[in-house]
Amino acid sequence: MALGSERSTADPLRQVDSGRLQELANLDQDSGVMSQQLLYRALVSAKWLSEAIKSQQAGLALRIVDASWYLPKMKRDPKREFEERHIPGAVFFDIDQCSDRTSPYDHMLPKASDFAEYVGKLGVGNDSHVVVYDGSDQGLFSAPRVWWMFRVFGHEAVSLLDGGLKNWQREGNALSSGKTPVAPCEFHASLDKSLVKTYEDVLDNLDSRRFQLVDARAAGRFRGVEPEPRDGIEPGHVPGSTSIPFTDFLTESGLEKTPEQIRTLFQEKKVDLSKPVVATCGSGVTACHVVLGAYLCGKPDVAVYDGAWVEWYMRAQPENIISEGKGKTV
Repeated sequence: MALGSERSTADPLRQVDSGRLQELANLDQDSGVMSQQLLYRALVSAKWLSEAIKSQQAGLALRIVDASWYLPKMKRDPKREFEERHIPGAVFFDIDQCSDRTSPYDHMLPKASDFAEYVGKLGVGNDSHVVVYDGSDQGLFSAPRVWWMFRVFGHEAVSLLDGGLKNWQREGNALSSGKTPVAPCEFHASLDKSLVKTYEDVLDNLDSRRFQLVDARAAGRFRGVEPEPRDGIEPGHVPGSTSIPFTDFLTESGLEKTPEQIRTLFQEKKVDLSKPVVATCGSGVTACHVVLGAYLCGKPDVAVYDGAWVEWYMRAQPENIISEGKGKTV
């Protein structure tokens, strides 16, 4: 079923003037995303966003969010990079700051009230159309995590900038520097528990097989032959899980592959989109590329195992760490 047509009557983005939406949609032919996705807008092109920034007449308040986040080994400072260059009007979303700071695991989901307070201070209200991007070399890396977070907390009017900052610059669009002044907004959030899985859920699934678990880490980490980026964590995977590295969802230029290509990818990996799917990765960030890929294929209900491999490795018994390498011995 086409997601756009299925959800269009209830979609908050339908508040957009239909003539204006079609005018903006006509600009998006180069992205390879057809009108059924545009109505729901999981992805918007750089051309669309540039036009929307210029016009600011699209009905909903547009709020652009830079969700750049990098692994420590990359030695990149996303906040400093944001102040040096960002899309005009963007605000910075700190994935580590907007998290459950009491958890021993990285950037776990915050409480709904904490999320609401955080995004409200960024000027995001419940009537905002949020467009998320990041500055990664891949095109998109961490932004899908924030796209997923908004959806988890009940905000459907959220999109990703196809190709991220990389493609924005490649197409010659303007950049700004410094901080963007914003007026705080009131934001109401409600957690959709169906989109989040716990360690206990995944442990139970080893026997129940209620869902298919898809791992978005690089194939070498999944197999256990390439190191994990975090100290004290060995590579490997959850028994019965399937490897689809997040980069497989992207073209060489960093744009998202078409729904047809993504559907073929899932089929080749023997992942049945007609049945429940849960995404995982190292710490819950790139797993959201699996969520996005399925969403573009018309499946909006893929959940994320939020603790991901770090939690699994720390808590699981050695026999539940599948690895061609060291595995877990204690």
